[in-house]
Amino acid sequence: MSEDISEDDGPVAELPLTEPPAPPRAGIAQWIAEGLRSALLLAPRIDAIPTPWQLLLLALLPNLLVLGAERLQIDGPVTLNWLASLNALWAIGATLWLGWWVLAGRGSAHDDGRLPRWFALVGWSSVPATLLMVALSVSYLRGWLPKPLTTPNGFWALYGLLLAWVLAALLRLTARYATSRVRLALFLPGMAAILALGVWQSLGDAARVWEPDRSAATDEPPRPRLRLTQEAFEQQQAVWQRAVAGIGERQAGQTNVYGLVFAPYATEDVFLRESRMVTQLLEERFDAKGRVLHLMNHATTTDTLPWATPLNLQRAVAALAQRMDRDNDLLVVYMTSHGASDHKLAASHWPLSVPGLTPEELRKALDEAGIRHRVVAISACYSGGWIEPMANDDTLVMTAADATHTSYGCGRLSELTFFGRAMFDEQLRKTHSFEAAFAAAVPLIREREIEAGKEDGFSNPQIRVGEKIRPLLEQLSQRLDALPPSAK
Repeated sequence: MSEDISEDDGPVAELPLTEPPAPPRAGIAQWIAEGLRSALLLAPRIDAIPTPWQLLLLALLPNLLVLGAERLQIDGPVTLNWLASLNALWAIGATLWLGWWVLAGRGSAHDDGRLPRWFALVGWSSVPATLLMVALSVSYLRGWLPKPLTTPNGFWALYGLLLAWVLAALLRLTARYATSRVRLALFLPGMAAILALGVWQSLGDAARVWEPDRSAATDEPPRPRLRLTQEAFEQQQAVWQRAVAGIGERQAGQTNVYGLVFAPYATEDVFLRESRMVTQLLEERFDAKGRVLHLMNHATTTDTLPWATPLNLQRAVAALAQRMDRDNDLLVVYMTSHGASDHKLAASHWPLSVPGLTPEELRKALDEAGIRHRVVAISACYSGGWIEPMANDDTLVMTAADATHTSYGCGRLSELTFFGRAMFDEQLRKTHSFEAAFAAAVPLIREREIEAGKEDGFSNPQIRVGEKIRPLLEQLSQRLDALPPSAK
């Protein structure tokens, strides 16, 4: 016989409910201190988990600090380019995604708070090196750097070391929290790519976060900007057709001078002034009226002058070659812009993308067009690197500097470059001989560079004269000297 068992045999003791311990917390100051410690490749001494508000502040404050430091790059009133200032957001997002991917190798990053802890520290681990990069740029712009660091090689060598410091700090910090060696190994090239893209992006004119406030200056109007519209492209097509159709016919029985003036850097008005001066000089002093093509990048010349792009230069050379006697006439090519140690002529016309020009590209265009006699002048830093690629028996090539030195006078407040002023605006108004003008211009340039306090050495302008072009230039000089004053 079975025995009934009551469902209620007496009171049951209830076990006390225990809450899991709250994760440890730390103040903002402690997070910043440990992040800066990580910048020195030291282990962070913190096991806390940041709150969402702390994460927001810890990500925002370093960027605001760097933004404030970049303000020192410009004297006087400035305006903030908000669109450019948001460019850093993609790098923050890419870094966060990459860190999440590395730390979540076994899923544990979601369980023990390693990911928010890593993200709270990673921003501050790169702050010291980033501020030093900004200080390097400010010192370069203000002329405070020693001579070895004013050269592109010296500047970028130090900048590269600072980037390597950032990468080492990020890698060291991430290694302390990663669980997968394979993913950690992939973190290095991924982070290097993010840093490289960030540096490349910062080099463009459109990426400048702080810009001079032109409206605050009473003596300087706001700087015009190119607007890429359908009308602008249609205007350029019409401008190009008019320019080519307007090339004057040659005069039979003599050496005719043709000109190609190329100024591809839109953000410095000195190149606009200088290219106009050289165009006028060739037309007036070298009997080239109507036979000079002027290619210019500037927001104010979109409806009057063809854009100075490598493709337009190639087309301009071909168009001039069709009108010339290619074996007996002379083409004068004048180029004015910034130059780099790789000897590429800088180009800028934002938002239009314009590649730089190499001496090999110009040489190829001239050779393919079959133009024999050439005078090529380049007013740019390190332009001496154009001498060897351009030189031949039928060419005179001259440059504003040798291959290892900067030239002078290409700043925002310059009226003309030192080379353009001395060589073309002064000496070629006294003589029609390029060699004589160059010989007289060089000591003037040296004297003016000394007076201006040029710190990286004499620019050392260069000239190379081919033996076969010298007789033609002498005959041309004699003919032009014999013209009446009204025709010069």
